[in-house]
Amino acid sequence: MDIVSGSFGAGHDAAALEIAGRLEARGYTTRTWDIVDLMPGHLGRIVRAGYLRQVQSFPATWSWTLDRLERHPALVRAAGRALGGADAALLALAADGADTIVSTHPFASQALGNLKAQGLLTNPVVTYLTDMSVHPLWVHPSVDLHLALNELPAREARQRGARDVRVVRPAVPEAFSAPLVAGTTRAESRHAWGLPLDRRLVLVTGGSCGIGELEKAAAEIVATGQGVPVVLCGHNQRLLHRIRRSSAPGLGWIEDMPALLHAVDAVVQNSGGSTSLEALAAGVPSVTYRCISGHGETNAQALDKAGLVPWIRDREHLASGLGTALSTPRTDQPPTSWLRRVDVVDAIASLVPVSTS
Repeated sequence: MDIVSGSFGAGHDAAALEIAGRLEARGYTTRTWDIVDLMPGHLGRIVRAGYLRQVQSFPATWSWTLDRLERHPALVRAAGRALGGADAALLALAADGADTIVSTHPFASQALGNLKAQGLLTNPVVTYLTDMSVHPLWVHPSVDLHLALNELPAREARQRGARDVRVVRPAVPEAFSAPLVAGTTRAESRHAWGLPLDRRLVLVTGGSCGIGELEKAAAEIVATGQGVPVVLCGHNQRLLHRIRRSSAPGLGWIEDMPALLHAVDAVVQNSGGSTSLEALAAGVPSVTYRCISGHGETNAQALDKAGLVPWIRDREHLASGLGTALSTPRTDQPPTSWLRRVDVVDAIASLVPVSTS
């Protein structure tokens, strides 16, 4: 099977990696691709750089862009056609033995859906929706199956024209729900990262790129007196240097996120991406605060409506909202509703053509 992700932040790649691991554990052979690399020349890297620049430096324009696409379906179709530069590469990998193609990024889903609609691609195509809110770019009516994290995004995907939608258990590694991570205690994990051992710690995160008003959020958390913010800066080295100059705990890119989540008492996130799912899997109380424009706001609204992650909309409610999260007992396991859902692999495998040989 082929899995096509998109390196526009780490969440899409994390989902692709986990899905690939689960498929291979069942005996399937997988190959994972980045839609950025499948675009001709430097086009993919230019698009990625432009997106990251927009959401980091001009977040209001990203929200405006998504709103225009939301209101004008013709723009979505035009965006899909613009992704046709990846067609040749996608058709080549499909012809090279892919019995099913799984997408974890909307750009890949649009490109694959267009090829299906034109009759150029006959392989079954599955879209794994990494977000709790479903923007029109995520859905193509010619994609065979859309997999959703919750009934809310599933309903939204159906309303946008998805013909077959199933709610699945999120593709989050089991390591996040392990009561003890590699036999390491919370105190040992805190000591390894130089974090306070005897304070309530609040992990403040803006995804792998450290996007959003993380410094403001951290300062406002300090002002509540509820706990010590630990700012997870990801690959944002400038932010990391500023945080450390302020003497506040700051961390760069972390490989062992399960251990870090088990070391903190609560999470404050701003985009509703993979970190929110990982925190839910780890049973760590979480809230959304100072969410980023565009998909951050729609994800925050969906997570709040689903009763999974409360959205603190203003500073006046931060102390009470954070206090509630910090007083919520940790469960060290994912929501029970996840365990009742079909596994991602079972849903994908249902489309694998049966060999007649």
